[in-house]
Amino acid sequence: MSSMLQGRWWGWGFRSAVMLYFVVLIILPILGIYGQSLSAGWSTFMDNIMEPLAWKAVLLTIKLALISTVINMLVGTMSAWVLIRYQFPGRRLLNSLVDLPFALPTAVAGLMILLLLGPHSFVGEWAEKLGFTILFHQPAIIIAMVFVTFPFVIRAVQPLLEEMDSSEEEAAYTLGATKAATFWKVILPNMLPGILSGAMLAFSRALAEFGAVVLVAGNIPGKTLIASVYIFGEIESDNEIGATAVSVLLLTFSFLILWTVNYVQMRRKNG
Repeated sequence: MSSMLQGRWWGWGFRSAVMLYFVVLIILPILGIYGQSLSAGWSTFMDNIMEPLAWKAVLLTIKLALISTVINMLVGTMSAWVLIRYQFPGRRLLNSLVDLPFALPTAVAGLMILLLLGPHSFVGEWAEKLGFTILFHQPAIIIAMVFVTFPFVIRAVQPLLEEMDSSEEEAAYTLGATKAATFWKVILPNMLPGILSGAMLAFSRALAEFGAVVLVAGNIPGKTLIASVYIFGEIESDNEIGATAVSVLLLTFSFLILWTVNYVQMRRKNG
């Protein structure tokens, strides 16, 4: 009896500790952001949201995040396919390097991109000869977003390719289907949930990127000033309500994306 009570108390304590962790480190900060953004009233919140620089920063962030997500969907899917379906020297090393953006501090990633695209680099000199610059323009922001979100699609697609039943492909080939037809009608539908969930996570991550972007963006209002850098500027200007208002927009987008990812995954499991 005493051992049973001890087990119950241990289980209750463990669950309480986990719930306390979520409340203190996740729920309370989120509620704090929403509360601070509305602390001066709804009209002030809307004024901060409709501020031209804020609105342009949010729209620019969404546009560039979408572009980087599309790139990651294409490149990430192809990378996952190559890493799973082909054997070649250095495959394990490449597979381990996929997670490098997760482990690398984003400021270091920004510095790497800065050095790669700078005016004294090979890429920078080549671009200047062609009459354009990459650094401190929107292409540099897209490259930074692609780098920090690169693993999401790959890691979401790889398990689906590993679990895929090869008999479906063999049956398609037996029935006379070409490789292209088999890919579009058999393989791609199996990979699609992973592609979509990975893309949505990559999009959500790109929306909030700061460290890698701030070093290469140039932060020109209306042209290269993205939402996260705008929020940082508002904090430095002692405008916390304006910063939290834009933060609420990004946070709401992230919530919607995470809900959609969970919905897609649940449909996949139930289907």
